[in-house]
Formats: sequence, C-alpha cells, structure tokens
Amino acid sequence: MFERVLSFLRDLPSGGGASPSADDPRVAASALLFHVMNADGVRQDTEWERFKKVLAESYSISGDELDALAAAGERADNEAIDLYAFTSVLKRHLDAEARKGFIGLMWEIVYADGELHELEDNTVWRVAELIGVERRDRVEARLKAAAAAPGAAGTSSDE
Repeated sequence: MFERVLSFLRDLPSGGGASPSADDPRVAASALLFHVMNADGVRQDTEWERFKKVLAESYSISGDELDALAAAGERADNEAIDLYAFTSVLKRHLDAEARKGFIGLMWEIVYADGELHELEDNTVWRVAELIGVERRDRVEARLKAAAAAPGAAGTSSDE
C-alpha cells in the first residue's frame, strides 16, 4: 500500500506555474508535513531529515527541486491561517487509500525524534478528520509508525 501512495503522490500535478502555490497538491502536502513537524515548537534535525526524505521519496525529487518544495511548504504553512486550505486540496486530489497513506507519512515525521507530543497528535487528528480518514485507520497508522521508530515514547489519547 505504501508504494501505491508514493506512486500516487508522484503522479500529482505540479501546478504548472513557475513557483509552486498552496493550490498545488505537492505544496499542500509539504505544508502539512512541515506543520506537524513544528507542532511541538521544536524542530529536531531528525525530524527535518525525515521531512525531506518523505518529500524526496514521495515525489522522486532531489537537490534544488527538493529544496524548493520544502521551502514552498514552509512558506505556505507560515502564511496559512488554518489547515483547511491544504486539506481541501489533498482531499480533492487523493483517493481514500492515498489519504490514509498520507496520515501514515505524517506519523513518520511525528515519530522521527522518537517522541509523541500532544500537539503533534492533535495536528494529525485534525488533518485526518479534515481529509476523511477514519479514527481506526489513523490509530493503525500511528501504531505502525511508532513500532518502526527506534525508542519511540509517548501515547496518544486514541488508545
């Protein structure tokens, strides 16, 4: 399933413009991933590396293109007043399985530092609700990401 999500994300249109915008599903995904990475107010190097790795793998990009997408996501997140602008773009462009997979990617970034902070948990919950991912699927993705993260600590209010 993870490969299907990556394949689907790679095939998303890039928006066609010279500079990516928040209406571009790749920028929307990058902005949400950036947002969850910073939800606890502390950006760890491990989280930043995982964020860039997820973008690189999801979109088969590297170098300047990767840096541009990461910067566009950061800029979009910093300018946003809420998450709806991004989640509505993803909901239009991703099918149900890809939306579940995206929540899994968010959990991977959350657990990159081995810890679950309540603000990260809340962010993933809100995004999942806005893109139509069921609680059961969100919790399953969290457990999978936690099991894969070395030394993961913290519990969710979902358990």
